[in-house]
Amino acid sequence: MNDKPLILLVEDNPNDELLALRALKQSAVQCSVAVAHDGIEALEFLFDVANPIPELVLLDLKLPRMRGLEVLKRIRAEERTRRVPVVLFTSSNQPSDILNCFDSGANSFVRKPMDFNEYLECLAKVAEYWLMIHQSSK
Repeated sequence: MNDKPLILLVEDNPNDELLALRALKQSAVQCSVAVAHDGIEALEFLFDVANPIPELVLLDLKLPRMRGLEVLKRIRAEERTRRVPVVLFTSSNQPSDILNCFDSGANSFVRKPMDFNEYLECLAKVAEYWLMIHQSSK
């Protein structure tokens, strides 16, 4: 059994997925990462009782098959997942996206940096905060 905290990364862009995995590997956090490539795949993972509940969901907003905002709403609607921290990690900086995400229960909204090193540092800090500093309800 793996005692490392689990992050569910929901990302459809293969380049962003690789960057995120690299950032998490280089961070001070020892964690496992499961990857879902669209909203439906994310919900299937989260609602499958055979899977562990992640300590953190890193959710892209613009996903195929089901948008990130709808995924967030469904996460918050289910008893099994409603307290899981969800961080929107997205390229959007639209005020309406930010408001809609917080209104739907997002714990945080982080814009993906365009610079490679800033991206790595940003995501490492997000993981460190949510997995090492934040006090979980579990």
